[in-house]
This record gives sequence, C-alpha cells and structure tokens, in this order.
Amino acid sequence: MAASSQSGSGQYSSGRKFWLLGGAILLVIALYTGGWLYAASALKQTVLTAIAPRAEVGVSGECSDIEFRGFPFRIGLFCSKVDVDDNVNGISATFGALRSAAQVYAPGHIVWELDSPAEIRTAQGLTVNAQWDNLQSSLVTKAQGIDRTSTVIDGLKAVAISSFTGQTVNFDAARAEIHLRQNGADLDGAISVENANAIVKDWPQVFPKFSASADLTLVGKAGMIDGTDEQGIHGSQGELRRIVADIGDGKVMTISGPFAFDEQGFLSGKFKLEIEQLGPWGKSIKEAFPDIASTVDTATKLLKALAGGGDKVSVDLVVDHGNATVSGFIPLGKIPPV
Repeated sequence: MAASSQSGSGQYSSGRKFWLLGGAILLVIALYTGGWLYAASALKQTVLTAIAPRAEVGVSGECSDIEFRGFPFRIGLFCSKVDVDDNVNGISATFGALRSAAQVYAPGHIVWELDSPAEIRTAQGLTVNAQWDNLQSSLVTKAQGIDRTSTVIDGLKAVAISSFTGQTVNFDAARAEIHLRQNGADLDGAISVENANAIVKDWPQVFPKFSASADLTLVGKAGMIDGTDEQGIHGSQGELRRIVADIGDGKVMTISGPFAFDEQGFLSGKFKLEIEQLGPWGKSIKEAFPDIASTVDTATKLLKALAGGGDKVSVDLVVDHGNATVSGFIPLGKIPPV
C-alpha cells in the first residue's frame, strides 16, 4: 500500500510540474507576442514620424496597405505607397513602396528602403520628380523622437521645374548620402554626391561631372528631425561650415559662411568663396554665359590682381533674398525659394 501511495504521489507531482512548465511557456509566449506587437506599433509610429515629423501642426503622412512581418525575431513594416502633405508650408510628396525592419533586441535602430518614383511639389512652384536604383536608410531613436538618420541613394536621377523662374534642371548622381543628427538644440547635416551632373535647360553644358560635399548646422532646429520643431526651414538661420565642389583638373570651389531663410523661403547670406584654377573657371563661365564674357574677363583680371597674380583666389559670394552675386558685381542668377 505504501509503495502504491508513493507512486501515485510521484505521478501527481510530475503532472503538476508539467502543467506548471507548460503554463510558464505559454505565459512567456504571450508576453513575447504582446511585446512584439507593441514594438511593431512603435515601429509604425516611428516610421510615420520620419515620413511626416510634424503631424500635430498640419503635416500628415500615410503609409498605404500597411502589413507587419518578421515575427518572431524581426519587426518589419511594409506598405505599398507613401504620401506626405505639409499644409502649413504647402509641400506635398508621393513615394513608392516602403520596407522597414528592426531587430527585437534593438527596436530603436530601424533600417528601411524606399522605392521610386517620387514627386515633390511646393506652393512656391517647385516640382521635383526623381527616380533611383536603390535607397536605403537607417535611423536611431531616443527616449522621445529620432536622434539621427543616415540615407544612401544609388543611381539618382531627378528633374526640378520652377514655375517661379521658368527654369528646368536635370540632375543625376551615381551616389548620394545624407546624414542628420541632433546636436543639443541644433541640427547638424552632412550631404555628399559622387559623379554628379546638373544640366540647366537652355544653358550650354560646359561643366563635366563633379563630386561635392556639404557640412552645415541649422541653429535651434534639432526638432526638425523628430517633429518637435513647429516652424520648419522658413525663418531659420545657420552656419555653412563648407561646401566643396570638384569638377576635376584641379578646379575646386569651396564655400562657407552664415546663412538665413526669410519667411518666404528666400536664401540670404554672405559666404566666403575660394576658387582654385581661376583661369580655367573663368573660361568655363564665359562659355556658359557668353553675354557676360567681358565682365568675366574684367573680374578675372581684378581677382588675379587681388591674389597677387596667382590662380587661387578668395572672394565674397553675396546672396540677398535669392539674388546671388560674386563680390557684388558678377551676377550669378536668382535662387528660387524653398
């Protein structure tokens, strides 16, 4: 009898442990699933914030046909089309399909891809149509919002049409990179293009492919990356640490200096413009703008005199509400508002 009683007690104990273990496994699965769904919801919100960072002040973003994938080890969000509308600044944009993902152990580090074509329209009459071979991006979140982002675009081709100036610009680049990060209250940005080409309609095409990079800061605009800024680019100011453009054969141009945008989106600033190989640059400008050839000749002689007869010179590039000139007397043209 004693042996039989002990055997029954042992079976009861084993059965209880089995159910306790099974219940614990089910609880873990339920908690993990709930956490995955919460992280997926957070991913959706982060992606929508990246697409339309100022939803509370008239900017809306829509990701059509949203679908979550990747359970259990990845968190993925897919949509067939992306639309953005900024009712405050009069900007709207459409893009192709979007695919984003994050690892469950690092939900704050998100990678995503965006398909072309894209169309961007502004109330100032600027329309940009773009296509690319590949666009990949990543972003890192912090306690609230987005801390930094990086984007790489391969095989970019874009056409910009301005009804304000009547100009059409075709632009292409083998590779383009855009990096943004919060730096205290400011927004730091770095942009680069490789093997790029820009063609302005009805202008002679005299410049070869070029590579360029820019490094700048927008003062007090850290919130532009995570949606807390309420004003946007209009009325902002910043510092252009440097833009470097290299068109080969030693012809390098560097621009740096403070700048500002007025409430209408026109650029103003006083920049330091450094030009290497002044003679070849002057020849290229005269071929592009034969109507001002005599002015360019005069300016080149004056600038060379200022440079002590050398072929490297530093001058002021002045932009006043979109009107750009070199040293105040060589007109470059009108820069349309953003």
